Amino acid sequence: MDATFPQPPLAPTVSPEARAALAPLLASLDQPRPELSIEQMRAFAGAMMGAVVQRRAPGQKVVVTPGVFGGVPAHIVSRDGALPQDGPLLLNFHGGGFQVDSGSLAESMPIAELTDLPVVALLYRLAPEHPFPAAVDDALAAYRAALETRPATQIAIFGTSAGAGLCAQLIARLRREKLPLPAAMGFFSGSADTELPGDIEGYLPPLLPGQSVPRTLDPYLGAADRRDPLVSPIHDALEGWPPTLLMTSTRDILLSQTVRFHLALRAAGVPVELLVYEGMPHAFWAFADCPETDAAFAAQGRFLAEAVRAGLARR
Repeated sequence: MDATFPQPPLAPTVSPEARAALAPLLASLDQPRPELSIEQMRAFAGAMMGAVVQRRAPGQKVVVTPGVFGGVPAHIVSRDGALPQDGPLLLNFHGGGFQVDSGSLAESMPIAELTDLPVVALLYRLAPEHPFPAAVDDALAAYRAALETRPATQIAIFGTSAGAGLCAQLIARLRREKLPLPAAMGFFSGSADTELPGDIEGYLPPLLPGQSVPRTLDPYLGAADRRDPLVSPIHDALEGWPPTLLMTSTRDILLSQTVRFHLALRAAGVPVELLVYEGMPHAFWAFADCPETDAAFAAQGRFLAEAVRAGLARR
């Protein structure tokens, strides 16, 4: 991260385990970062997330099976690695700025275990090879596949960072196509506004050197109209959107955007809850092993499971 954004040490209000786990990240903040090619970014993300999965896997009782869902490559994550033909289903859209896979397994495995529900982690097409709306088209194809064997009330969607934004873009697209909306949406450390940077960006190191968050999306969005509700869903008519859990943290580069979307959904009468964790960085649950991560995953899993099981009870 840029040395022009010096960060103070974590306060004692953060758990000792988190302070220890995040010490290497904090130590790196004073070091300049080189610009990486897309290949280098993907290799870095793959190595980092692979290490997280290997570290957590021994304690998790789920099986991961490679598959295809709605024509989209996917990880099927469940107790036995199988995907039931019907019943409750969770669809996960990973983060990574629409350019890398940052967390498809690291986020899906804990949720599958905590909820005892199958999770389909979609490996949607990435930019710059596949710009907007490729990722949303893939998300829609997967959602349509889920609808073929179960009602929308038994489907919940969730995602972190770019995956959260993709969740919101999918909801806007479903409304445009007059398809039934899922039982719930988990919007974790994301942005529904691809045009404007949030206020918190003035205080934290950027995700990529010298770039605001909206600029990091240029390879994905290209010349797309960033005020189009299908691109920036915060501009959609939000009345009638599904119940949503939003999650962020006080050192999250997308804190402002998550809070803004929460306020917009709340103003539209959508049932929403916002959880903000103390001192944690962007998408901390995806990589940091600490009590705050355990609490975040527990809240995510509880919200998603309750939503789809309520849909099952209404059959």
